[in-house]
Amino acid sequence: MQKAVLFFFLFISVLTNTYAQEPTKWTLNLTDKGNGEVELSASFKIDPTWHIYDINLPDGGPIPTSLAIDNLKGATKVGKFKAVNSTLKKVYDEIFGMEVGYYEKQVTFVQRLKITDKAAFVLEGDLRGQVCSEVDGQCIPIKIDLSFKSKDLPASLVVSKTETGKEDSAVTEAPTENNTPDVESSTDSVPQLTTSAPPTDKATLWTPVIEELRTYGAAGDTSNMSLFWIFLVGMGGGFIALLTPCVWPMIPMTVSFFLKRNKKDKGKAIKDAITYGLGIIIIYVALGLIITAVFGASALNDLSTSAIFNLIFFGLLVLFAVSFFGAFELVLPSSWTNKMDQKADSTTGIISIFFMAFTLALVSFSCTGPIIGTLLVEAAGSGSMIAPAVGMFGFAFALAIPFSLFAIFPSWLESMPKSGGWLNSVKVVLGFLELALALKFLSVADLAYGWGILDREVFLALWIIIFVLLGVYLLGKIKLPHDSDLKHISVPRLFMAIISFAFAVYMIPGLWGAPLKAISAFSPPLFTQDFNLYKGEVHAKFDDYEAGMEYAQKNNKPVMIDFSGYGCVNCRKMEASVWTDSRVKDILEKDYVLITLMVDDKKKLPEVIEVEENGKTSKLKTVGDKWSYLQRHKFGTNSQPYYVLLNHEGKPIGPSYAYDEDVPKYLNFLNKGLSNFKKQKEDIKE
Repeated sequence: MQKAVLFFFLFISVLTNTYAQEPTKWTLNLTDKGNGEVELSASFKIDPTWHIYDINLPDGGPIPTSLAIDNLKGATKVGKFKAVNSTLKKVYDEIFGMEVGYYEKQVTFVQRLKITDKAAFVLEGDLRGQVCSEVDGQCIPIKIDLSFKSKDLPASLVVSKTETGKEDSAVTEAPTENNTPDVESSTDSVPQLTTSAPPTDKATLWTPVIEELRTYGAAGDTSNMSLFWIFLVGMGGGFIALLTPCVWPMIPMTVSFFLKRNKKDKGKAIKDAITYGLGIIIIYVALGLIITAVFGASALNDLSTSAIFNLIFFGLLVLFAVSFFGAFELVLPSSWTNKMDQKADSTTGIISIFFMAFTLALVSFSCTGPIIGTLLVEAAGSGSMIAPAVGMFGFAFALAIPFSLFAIFPSWLESMPKSGGWLNSVKVVLGFLELALALKFLSVADLAYGWGILDREVFLALWIIIFVLLGVYLLGKIKLPHDSDLKHISVPRLFMAIISFAFAVYMIPGLWGAPLKAISAFSPPLFTQDFNLYKGEVHAKFDDYEAGMEYAQKNNKPVMIDFSGYGCVNCRKMEASVWTDSRVKDILEKDYVLITLMVDDKKKLPEVIEVEENGKTSKLKTVGDKWSYLQRHKFGTNSQPYYVLLNHEGKPIGPSYAYDEDVPKYLNFLNKGLSNFKKQKEDIKE
């Protein structure tokens, strides 16, 4: 454990040294420009061999420098946010595969403001960007918080009476290209989000169509199936937890206790054991409900795609894996367990049994904690309010089954495998699996923020190594600290080793672009692959709603919107198992304009957008916020994947479709939309 602590502090030290360097320094100023105008300037001095990126960069490239204004009162913007006092250099970046612009040595970014009410002036927001090294490619993000008030304005500033007399002088800045316009809608305000003129009125494109969709019905709606799947996954986690050394030895001990406690009344012993099982279920279901009540489904969904959360969970899973390998033992404070034991001894009846169940939950934490944590994260990502509780119910149900069954049939205890070295082997196997799963959480953060540190081939290479090592361990060629001597290889162990090696071999073609449908839910998308010989995947033509709609009208094609997410497991499954079907691929590429909108895209919007939603004002700060709001506002849903077919006016031409890997159903969904689109065109001509 001391080594683990030392390693932890060394790791923190490395991080501290990495981020302690400051390759750029900046100053913020508000300068009087005369005529009632001030200029907000951010001046950067950049170290040699470093550079900061331009404001306007192509999508999919590095992080551009951007200004986000959250709150502006007593002033309006004049002109655009721009760079001055430096020469823009443009080069072709081989990593991003595009031309990018950046500034070296020094640059000043400015935004001019017209002051309308000096006393009421407030400016809040942030300036973001990225400074990168030309030597080793290291990049450091920049975030400068902005907070200016009336007292910060230049003393020389003079505001004309005609300006201060305006009624709207203390109102948030007037709508611009990225702010909410004053458009009447059936429900909420409609954001005006692009500078190019759309093919139809923006209000039409953003107008809710929830009722129209209901008239078509929802094809492939598998929300109930998703909850059932979460229940099954929870049960699987519970059965795995039973085979850990923290839980397995507790089964005969606990059942024997109930039988000895009620020697003369076997019926009461069975009743107590069943009550004990129900206590386990109540405890874990309550945990799921509490987590949902505290955070809420949407917050959990946002949290599951947060870089910080995913990095923390990645670190925890690696820590648990190292613990499972035998480096140290992770246990809850013994005082907690002792208090539960005292409560169980000092109480009687159902309450005593409940505290015994609580003791089991605490004692088994070191083995069940990683399983429960992973389950809760996966359930939270579904967006359902009851998903965490359903997952916990499945987990606890599986955990409670043996305690009740062995109490009803005590003779089975004699045939129950005894505790031994095999239990530690189960822990080590779980350690390998936790290590592999940890990479999935690192991948979600990497994709959402566009870091590019865990591309698909890197991910697959690591998984191949992990499962080869797992196979070698199962064959007894690797021995960890708490392993017993392995005199011979059991048949189950041999088969598990074969499966592990076969799985590693299965993944090898993925290094050259094979779709690997079996793990598409975990691996990064194919578009992150640098070297790809496979051409069967489908790529969306647009990742912007309004740009895609404009293109569709010009080319007289219907639209399919794919609401997806970097952390969406079922989205990857649909893309790998349904979209790669030659018939589906042909229709999506030739007959539709495919628009994929990532609801967990963390890239900042040029301007913060305020919208009214459910009687409250919400701020949309990232690209993902914008598309998530579109899905909720226009279509009345917030789960992914979600597919909807639209005409050029943003009206549905068929039912919506959720997660369902049935290819014939998906083809019917697409063909029905095409048929309805053609009928609408014919009706217009007549």
